[in-house]
Amino acid sequence: MELRHLRYFAAVVEAGSLTAAAQALHMSQPPLSVAIAKLEAEVGVPLLVRTPRGVEPTSAGRYLLDQSSRVLGDVDDMVAALGRFGAGTAGQLTMAAVPALLWHRIPRLLRAHAEVAPEVEIRLVDPPPWTAIDMLQQRKADLAAIMVADPDRFARRHRGVLDVVDWGDVPLVAALPPGQDDAPDPLPLASFDGATVVMPRGTAAVPSLPEAVTAAFRRHGVAPARVRTVETIQTSVPLVEAGIARAILPDPDHASLARFGMTLRRIVPEPRPLRALVLTRAGAGKDPALGRLLRQVAEDAPRDPM
Repeated sequence: MELRHLRYFAAVVEAGSLTAAAQALHMSQPPLSVAIAKLEAEVGVPLLVRTPRGVEPTSAGRYLLDQSSRVLGDVDDMVAALGRFGAGTAGQLTMAAVPALLWHRIPRLLRAHAEVAPEVEIRLVDPPPWTAIDMLQQRKADLAAIMVADPDRFARRHRGVLDVVDWGDVPLVAALPPGQDDAPDPLPLASFDGATVVMPRGTAAVPSLPEAVTAAFRRHGVAPARVRTVETIQTSVPLVEAGIARAILPDPDHASLARFGMTLRRIVPEPRPLRALVLTRAGAGKDPALGRLLRQVAEDAPRDPM
């Protein structure tokens, strides 16, 4: 039983005659008559009764009409859904993103993306940057959003393996314990001299915040009394909120850290910002849903790409 035969049959019943149905289907009547006869032969029961007024469905024909309407409706829905997959407006993607970007920038991206592709489900995970890259290369994630200290070096190192979309600067700010509202704004970088500073663990694989902060301290002769190392940026925050240490943290769009109970200040001289990057496997952007999301990232990026 072919779908086109079911469509022909439904058209004949709706039109009430083979002639009118043939006109509606933009075909001649003889092939339509042959198709209906073939359908009746396949099911082994008459489907239409010829009358002086045209044709009417038999009881079997009415049953087939009801069932075929559901089948054809499901097929039409399936074709439409596949069309949305092809247009990148339906599907499922996994994004591995560092938490500092999850606090503000990614919600803004997802909000804009949902307006144009609401049927694309984006699953979020929050590993450290080196793990995010591993997930991408192992096909456990479709894209990764990370922050790096030297974007040009990172792009050169991964050229041909990863495609890189520049997502703009991420400024660094001073994060002080709560209650230090009298701290000047901007805060001199020299105020970290002799202080206890909390800093995430660095990795040569993806130089990021600890390398940027260490370089700023070295460049301006700042020597903290103690550097307390934690695993990630987000595990720095409770120590600052508890008054145990102070930190220099990334604050994407000057909006991410305000939700925490810390005193935030700009820094002078201003440390070099980190750079947010969105990564995919080389050539993966040809997938319609992923390509559409990457275009949304590009629209959200600065005009001076890396």
